Amino acid sequence: MRPVLRCATLLVFAAVTSIPVSAQRVRTGIEVLLTDSIHLIRGKRVGLITNHTGVAGPLGKSSADLLAAAPGVKLTALFGPEHGIRGIAPAGDHVASGIDSATGVVVHSLYGATRVPTPEMLKDVDILLYDIMDVGSRTYTYPWTMALSAEAAGKPFFVLDRPNPVRNDRVEGGILDVKYRSFIGQFPVAVRYGLTAGELARYLVGSGQIKANITVIPMQGYRANMWWNETGLPWINPSPNIRSLDAALLYTGTVYFEGTNLNEGRGMSQPFQMLGAPWLTDAGAIAKELNAMHLPGVVFDSSTQTIEKGFGYKHEGQTVPVLITVVSDRDVVKPHVVALHMLRTIYKRHQKDWAWREQAMDRLFGTPRLRAAVEREGGIEALIPILDQEAEAFARAVAPYRLYR
Repeated sequence: MRPVLRCATLLVFAAVTSIPVSAQRVRTGIEVLLTDSIHLIRGKRVGLITNHTGVAGPLGKSSADLLAAAPGVKLTALFGPEHGIRGIAPAGDHVASGIDSATGVVVHSLYGATRVPTPEMLKDVDILLYDIMDVGSRTYTYPWTMALSAEAAGKPFFVLDRPNPVRNDRVEGGILDVKYRSFIGQFPVAVRYGLTAGELARYLVGSGQIKANITVIPMQGYRANMWWNETGLPWINPSPNIRSLDAALLYTGTVYFEGTNLNEGRGMSQPFQMLGAPWLTDAGAIAKELNAMHLPGVVFDSSTQTIEKGFGYKHEGQTVPVLITVVSDRDVVKPHVVALHMLRTIYKRHQKDWAWREQAMDRLFGTPRLRAAVEREGGIEALIPILDQEAEAFARAVAPYRLYR
């Protein structure tokens, strides 16, 4: 293997190019590591940050199982992010530590008392690996588990790269103001940041935002313009409420409804593709008004849904009117633009019913600008070009750190 980038804190190894770009299936970082670069971890005590999405090959064998069986490698610790190592814990719920039944290896929670590995957790670890499927959104916690863990570990940290399911060549939405930093947005990046986990790590290290000893193991056969369904890899829900590629795409915008008193689809059949509230009785008229805007790549419809009980969802147990967003052309959808128009359209019809969860909204959007824009006539139309300019600036800033074309 030949290094393509080397500095004091970051290594990237080029994948063997024997598989052409047109190959039927992308080979993920874990596969490249185990078949082409095993020497990098042989003889080491290995810790792995992963969850149910950390799998390899068409049979979907878990990265933990593969590493536990790899000759000369000693898997000594596993670390689980939000939703847990099996991906079933509800959003925001603390995750418990325990023992992995398949490997017998201790599992440390990174979504409980601590969000990063502690020295005690790492006492038997020489190298820490990260292998989790992302959704390409700043509002997701997985990339910040990666970044903060890499910095806190103080040990060699390997990012085993995976595809960005919503295309890796699209950057959209505004930049986080660090005054609103949280675990759903740690660094000033665009909301749809258009990078794989490995590229994001390269950018954060290269721009001096984190200090970490990172090695990226790239994929083979991956192109930046691929949607997930073009990679040849099986879809795995990255978290309980991201159940399809369209949901992952729309999530980058519809997640903002978490900052309101509308239910963003949790407890419904299509989370982040539906939203509803008991007072949304004119959902059909709202759908008609939004369709008249001819927003690229989406159409709107309405229906009713009964919201599942027992998980603390907004309006749980009630049957409510819902607005449905249907993706008609993924290649032209701009999720943040769609969501901003949805917010404004509903707000202006329901100001008396509407309520902000102000802190949540400002953390999700990364600034208080969205609330102000939604409440003002013409505010959304004025804000969108500013967000586009910020996205373009971010795309230029990250260009030197890209691995895939």
